[in-house]
Amino acid sequence: MDIFYAIIQVLDSTIRLSVPLLLACLAGLYSERAGIFDIGLEGKMLVGAFAGASAAAVFHSALIGLGTAILISVAFALVHGFASITHRGNQIVSGVAINFVAAGSTIILGQAWFSQGGRTPALQPGERFEAIIWPGADAIKDVPIIGPIYAELISGHSILVYFAFAMVPFTWWVLFRTRFGLRMRAVGENPAAVDTAGISVAWLRYRALICTGILTGVAGAYLSMVQNGGFVKDMTAGKGYIALAALIFAKWKPVNAMFACLLFGFLDAAAIRLQGSPLPVIGKVPVQFMQALPYVLTVILLAGFIGKAIPPRAGGVPYVKER
Repeated sequence: MDIFYAIIQVLDSTIRLSVPLLLACLAGLYSERAGIFDIGLEGKMLVGAFAGASAAAVFHSALIGLGTAILISVAFALVHGFASITHRGNQIVSGVAINFVAAGSTIILGQAWFSQGGRTPALQPGERFEAIIWPGADAIKDVPIIGPIYAELISGHSILVYFAFAMVPFTWWVLFRTRFGLRMRAVGENPAAVDTAGISVAWLRYRALICTGILTGVAGAYLSMVQNGGFVKDMTAGKGYIALAALIFAKWKPVNAMFACLLFGFLDAAAIRLQGSPLPVIGKVPVQFMQALPYVLTVILLAGFIGKAIPPRAGGVPYVKER
């Protein structure tokens, strides 16, 4: 049973660690399906985390913090759209610029507003999203097998965790069962055909980026208002880039994206669990190696196990309307 409880703990950590990856991955799915390559997921998550924690600390409300995180992240997404859609700029350069601006501005504003070295004040109860205990979780937690699964894996997560996994079927439905999703996929494959049908390519892409901003804002708010209880410098720690890797690994499909993010979350959880623990034959592994392991395995998986991943044909290419 000790092994079983250890597995439950690793799986519980997997769920918690995969949430920001999943939200960012779905965010990138919207933009890339519409033909906008968005390497700025990292920056939008970072500003969302800072804005959410700052607003929550000032107004003492988790909901205000979440709303602020979404608004700021959407604003950065629209800046990316203004550069890459309206002015047909290079989408990668625009995304990298957003990452740089986010990394610098969050530290400067954090120090100017709170004077804590770029950090925000620690969030108190009511300023962050607390875990939701499902009915009967405490009563059956000691029941073998079923109790730990229900009490640890299903119950005991914040509302943002359930929102993240609910977004997977919702995104699938939007992409493959709605007019907006059909047009969005079409504009990512053949924008000229969409334009010929009298549909605005620019407006469709802007709406896709708004969806991206909303999800990255929630992802950032999760990091600072659930996982950490406050903002710290560079707290995204490359999660936006791993989300992009997961999106390629999933071949731009929402259900596959969920499993890819769970895989990367599991690698991260296992690495944390194994830090400082001696392994059979190998012995004790340096902590630095275990911290780098999820990133190394990400590269290996992308390089050798996904086969040929074909992105949307119009991805990364500014659309110029023929006259």
